[in-house]
Amino acid sequence: LDTIRKLASIVLKENVFVYDKKIYKQVLGGAMGSSFTLTLANIFMWKWQKEFVRRQDMTGEFYGRYIDDIFMTWNKSEKSLKDLLHEANTWHPNIKLEYKISTSLPFLDVLLTNNAGTLSTSLYHKPAAEPYVVPYISDHPRHTFGNVIQTSLIRAMRYSSTFEIFNNEQCRIKLTLLLNGYPSPFIEKQYRKFFSDHITSTSLLPFIDDEKQFFLLRNKLLDQPTYLQSQAALSATTADIDNDQVDEPQHLQTKPDDDKTKKTKDYEKKLIVHYTHEKRFQSLKRDMHRVYDNVFKDTP
Repeated sequence: LDTIRKLASIVLKENVFVYDKKIYKQVLGGAMGSSFTLTLANIFMWKWQKEFVRRQDMTGEFYGRYIDDIFMTWNKSEKSLKDLLHEANTWHPNIKLEYKISTSLPFLDVLLTNNAGTLSTSLYHKPAAEPYVVPYISDHPRHTFGNVIQTSLIRAMRYSSTFEIFNNEQCRIKLTLLLNGYPSPFIEKQYRKFFSDHITSTSLLPFIDDEKQFFLLRNKLLDQPTYLQSQAALSATTADIDNDQVDEPQHLQTKPDDDKTKKTKDYEKKLIVHYTHEKRFQSLKRDMHRVYDNVFKDTP
C-alpha cells in the first residue's frame, strides 16, 4: 500500500508541460488521459458519493454514476432536491455540482423519460449532431460498413425500452445510411443478418414485426457483456493466471540456433498479404493506362 501511495504521488505531483516556450507544473489534479488518473477519480467520487447513495437507498430511489456524470431519480419536492444538491456542494471544496431537473433528461448517450412513474429509455441525439457515418464511398476496408450498421442496430436495440421506440430508431438509422450512400440491398442484407435468429427465412421484410420478438432479442443482447466489460474480464483473468504462475518453478528451454535459422529462411520465402485491398482498385492499372492514352496520346 505504501508503494502505491508513493507511485500515486509521482503521478499527481510531477506533471509538467510546455506552453509558449515555458515549462509549467500542474499543482492540482492529475493529467488528462492518464489511466491512473481515471482510476483515482473513480475512487475519489466513490468516497464522495457515499452519503448520496445512503440517502437514495433509504428512499428506494435510483442512483447511478459514470466517472463524474450522475443520474438519479427523486419523488419528493423539487425544493428538497435542490436543498440536497446545495448541501452536496459543501461536502468537498473541489466538487461543485451542475444539475438539471426534468421529467426527460439525457445521460451520456441515453435519453431517459419519466412517463407517469415509469422510466423509458431511447437513444439520445444531440440537437446539433449531423446524420453522418462513414460514407460508403470511403476507402475503408469492406467489413467497416457492415460493422457500422450492426453496431448501430445493437445500440438501438439495447437503448430502446419499447418496440415503438426501436422502430423509430431503426428508421432513422436507415435514412442516415441512405444519406451516406449505402445501397438499399446492402442495408437490407445487414438488417437480415442482425435479425436472422428472430425472423423466418420466408419473411419478405428484413426486420422483426412483433413486439414479443423484439423483447426476446433485446433481452438476449442485454445479457451479453459490452466490449469494455469483456476486456475488463479478460484483464482480470490474465492477472490471475500471472499471479498463479509466480510461485511455479520455471524451466527455461533453449533451442538450437539451427531451428531459428530454419524458421527465418522459411519466413523469407513466404509472401504475406496483410489484408485484401479494396475491390475498386482491381481495375486501377487499366484505368491509369486509359487516362494516360487520353491525355498524352500522340504527344512527342
